[in-house]
Amino acid sequence: MNLASLLLELKPLLADPDTHFERITELLERHQGLAEYEVARFYVSRLWQEPVERKLRSVDPRERLKGVRHLPLLFSSMTAARLLRHRVKDSDTRVSQTARAAVRKLGLADVAPPDLRGDPRYRHGAVGGWNPTGWNFGLFASEMRGFRRVKRPPPTTGELPPLRTRADVAELVGVEESALDALMRPGTEAGSGYVEFEVPKRSGGVRRISAPRQKLKEVQRAILDKVLARMTPHPAAHGFIEGRSTVSNAEPHVGAMAVVRVDLEDFFPTVHFRRVKGLFEAHGYGEEVSGVLAGLTTHRPKLPDGTVVWPGMLPQGAPTSPAIANLVCRRMDARLTALAGKFGATYTRYADDLSFSFRAPPERLGRFFWWLNAILQQEGFTENSPKRRVMRQGSRQRVTGLTVNQKVSIPREDRRRFKAILANCRKHGVASQARGRPDFERWLEGYAAYVRMVHPELGSRWQHEVKELLGR
Repeated sequence: MNLASLLLELKPLLADPDTHFERITELLERHQGLAEYEVARFYVSRLWQEPVERKLRSVDPRERLKGVRHLPLLFSSMTAARLLRHRVKDSDTRVSQTARAAVRKLGLADVAPPDLRGDPRYRHGAVGGWNPTGWNFGLFASEMRGFRRVKRPPPTTGELPPLRTRADVAELVGVEESALDALMRPGTEAGSGYVEFEVPKRSGGVRRISAPRQKLKEVQRAILDKVLARMTPHPAAHGFIEGRSTVSNAEPHVGAMAVVRVDLEDFFPTVHFRRVKGLFEAHGYGEEVSGVLAGLTTHRPKLPDGTVVWPGMLPQGAPTSPAIANLVCRRMDARLTALAGKFGATYTRYADDLSFSFRAPPERLGRFFWWLNAILQQEGFTENSPKRRVMRQGSRQRVTGLTVNQKVSIPREDRRRFKAILANCRKHGVASQARGRPDFERWLEGYAAYVRMVHPELGSRWQHEVKELLGR
């Protein structure tokens, strides 16, 4: 087949790329030897980048595998490297192996720097440096335990409960041992531990929430209070930690010459069962206990055709997920703190929101971002590039929604907007200002409390006003 014939056959297929995905793949793979193949590649890639990226974001590992297969066929090395950065650390081994094969096929050397830590027998010397030791915890830990350097256990704030068997875990969380398997059942059908629903994101799109049912929620709260609360996150972490808040996260960045904000993509789903199991193993628990604790705190989705996604992942909606994510990120936080120090910056993290502030005008920002993304990749995370912000002193600098140019403050327009809402509530009634907000009365109380956390005097006055409006 010549180039003209190939393009004529591809044209109608590209009208519905999802339906004809396999046929298009077959045509491209079969005709890679054409002298004019680059023309066909460009013709397809300009129409097909979004469908491929959509597959790479899919919960279904079979869809991600299809997307990875297309990267060396369709895209330039720069685009392919960006998309492969996360997939070489995919939780599904077939996807990660195919991604590493694509790295070798394209001859990429900038997916990440090689990781030289750990036992030399497990370092990977191929181009791309996909560094299998780069996970924080849990990558085939049982197989590699005999070859790893002895490490000090992570710090704790109290003695962890001694757990040696499944029965000990069941007793700790207050259920019968026979009930553990039912609590770890995949999917969301009757009898499983979770229900799923979607909520709109502020930035557009929807976020899928996997909320534990009452019995599993009680079990997870017991794990949170009796085990996770005694493990120590890194000092740079401020989200979902007692005594820390968005205010404590923003305070270190006040008065900086420049503030850089970076967002992590798919933060909770990236932390999968093996990483959670490895977290508990790193704190001294055996493989059986660690597997049960990880199973009770991760969720395995079930696809429409009945396929169960493996490994499970941290569910957005479980009370244990924020604490586990903070603990799994401990080494990443330590490495980013050291990176910030080398560039004269300060680092904090609130959940998936990373903030760096520079006291002097930052130099070599491009090199800083390269190392930042390299560390994120080695730790199994990916930057959500469109959300990156570099805010210099002459513009408004915001960290976790608060301005930090001169002091920590809620933006003026946000305060004016809430003040106007209160005035309209007095004039026209509370219900008139709801405007689609669910449970508007609780929103009023919550926002006034938030203002009090940042501006105590103003917030206290507004809380009193809200109580009067609601007759409480």
